[in-house]
Amino acid sequence: MSETRSLSDLGRFGLTEYIFEKCRKAGASGRNSDDDAILLTEEETLSTSVLFLEGINFDLIYTPLQHLGYKVITAAVTNILAMNGRPSGLSVSLGISNKLNLQMIEQLMDGVFSACRHYGVSLEAFKPAPSLTGLTIAATLTGKVRDGAQYKRSGAQETDVICVSGDLGAALLGLHLLEREKKVLKSSDSQQPEFGDNDYVLRRQLKPEARVDVIEKLTERGIKPTAMTAVTEGLATSLLLLCRASDKGCRIYESKLPIHQKTLKASSELNYNPLIAALNGGEDYELLLTLPLKVYEAESSFVSGFLTPIGYINEASKACRMIITSNEETDLKSPGWGKLYQ
Repeated sequence: MSETRSLSDLGRFGLTEYIFEKCRKAGASGRNSDDDAILLTEEETLSTSVLFLEGINFDLIYTPLQHLGYKVITAAVTNILAMNGRPSGLSVSLGISNKLNLQMIEQLMDGVFSACRHYGVSLEAFKPAPSLTGLTIAATLTGKVRDGAQYKRSGAQETDVICVSGDLGAALLGLHLLEREKKVLKSSDSQQPEFGDNDYVLRRQLKPEARVDVIEKLTERGIKPTAMTAVTEGLATSLLLLCRASDKGCRIYESKLPIHQKTLKASSELNYNPLIAALNGGEDYELLLTLPLKVYEAESSFVSGFLTPIGYINEASKACRMIITSNEETDLKSPGWGKLYQ
């Protein structure tokens, strides 16, 4: 008899693998893509789907509906970008609870329309349905691979330099700030939240942007990463996924992780470890990629404006580890993997 496992044992990504293994054993057709989007045809069409659930992915108490619509599309666009795709056609499905009215749906879709304009996406289908469990938003986005250069998680090679765009952890700090003020407002007579000088982390949580600029700069320069993935579940999860798909290990440096000064300020105010936010926060919507060492050395002055080198790829037997400030090594772990990496 097989060992009984729980959902918490498997974790999110472990559950995905488990279901596809069951699919194969059942004799059904299925293939678990290790990438952010899937390649549909020989014409290099990409497709990705994202799902946002009220109470899990967002709270309508502090999330403006227009920002929410924009954010959902940003999440989908980021997945297409991670495979070097140009986003094109969008389908949106809504599960609508009875607490929402037409004006609220219009606000949500205004955010979707704004994102469509910004990212050059065409809304091709809209499917509403009633919901008994709050607002549900599902988006499926297609795209085309740019110039025939499709990037996957599975291409990293030993000695490649690991780079990440932008900065990490801000979105999680923004979420904690919103949750703090929600609790304060519930327990006091105050009618106005006190966010202080924390606009940056709030914006990163409520209305993030997909890094189209990074893909455009790499393309214009002719720089081709060996592997790439989106940072949507935290740096640790994204890097573990990339290394697993590439059958490689890695070393990253705590001191190299890009954390914005305003994120550090918010973490101090909230008494939250910024390293945990950077590694496991999620919703940063940045891009994680690997470059051959020779390419990085030749282009370091160019890419330094939008990429930060944080470590290197090594052989799988050396595992995935982080070198902390005391110059000691610690295993790189992700809550998204449950016990798969323990």
